[in-house]
Amino acid sequence: MVTPANEAQREAWKSGGFPEVERVRPGLWSIPVPIPVNPLRYVLVYALELPGGVAIVDAGWNTDEAYGALAAGLGIAGYEVTDVKAVLVTHIHPDHYGLAGRIREVSGAWIGLHPADSRLLHGRYDETGIDALVARERGLLVRCGVPDLTLDELAGASMMIRHYVNMAAPDRLIEDDDRLGLPGWDLRAIWTPGHSPGHLCFVEQERRLLFSGDHVLPRITPIVAVHPQSAPNPLADYLESLAAVGKFDVDEVLPAHEYRFLELADRVDHVIAHHEERLAEIEAAVAAANGVTCWDTATRLKWSRPWETIPPFMRRAANNETLAHLVWLEARGRLRRVPGEPELWFAG
Repeated sequence: MVTPANEAQREAWKSGGFPEVERVRPGLWSIPVPIPVNPLRYVLVYALELPGGVAIVDAGWNTDEAYGALAAGLGIAGYEVTDVKAVLVTHIHPDHYGLAGRIREVSGAWIGLHPADSRLLHGRYDETGIDALVARERGLLVRCGVPDLTLDELAGASMMIRHYVNMAAPDRLIEDDDRLGLPGWDLRAIWTPGHSPGHLCFVEQERRLLFSGDHVLPRITPIVAVHPQSAPNPLADYLESLAAVGKFDVDEVLPAHEYRFLELADRVDHVIAHHEERLAEIEAAVAAANGVTCWDTATRLKWSRPWETIPPFMRRAANNETLAHLVWLEARGRLRRVPGEPELWFAG
């Protein structure tokens, strides 16, 4: 259990409300931007004051409501969208990247993104690349043993959210350990793959702050899944980068969702322990069946709600997250996979 940095922000999350625009520290603002039809409800955009403007960490979904909320929040801080000089995107999921292009059109801001995520833009959001991505996802789901009746629905389940992105190529590729050069801020990029191949955190060591995106959240854990655009073993990447981030000596963590919190190292330890428990649960489930598909394994696990009540998009995420754990166990010789359609998993 971590300590919230602002109790009112935590209470807004718990109550299903919407937190206030907040001056976190001199020169730093937290602006909640709504996410449509999503249990996360909002993304926290952070505005960093610069001479003559602001830089923002993440942007929100590309909806008029989100744009209006961002503009209103910047107004409370004394700025307009036209004052945005830079958009530092932690990763390319729509609630973080979706508005970046629209903001650049209005303000001329530069957009920064890690190269590993930049390489995925065409296949994920361009009309000419999306059919191939859906076909690759369908093939992965076939190998996982997804039933024919739900196969096409699950393969295209994320198509609804791609319309919340104004696709824009980055102006700047941000590498691991890059210093961003924002006047008045010594902001350094930390490459933290796992939730996405190019996920970035930003650390400000003089102010003892970590902008953690989705990498470290106070209550929930980010989805780490195998999918057509993921790394081969994303859970291994995530756990390695999570441990690395946990070594930073900061006073406060500023995540993209829920609420700001203290005790970074404790939270990192808790998340690592959660995945160790999940790995043991999945290993035991495979050993009990000994010759089971990824899909059937996923249906036997404990989730936050009964499996039959999980909507299709989240069932696909659950399947692909289960696959990430299976792949991690396979890489360590604790499970083995027999190729086929579907693939079958056995105790190592």
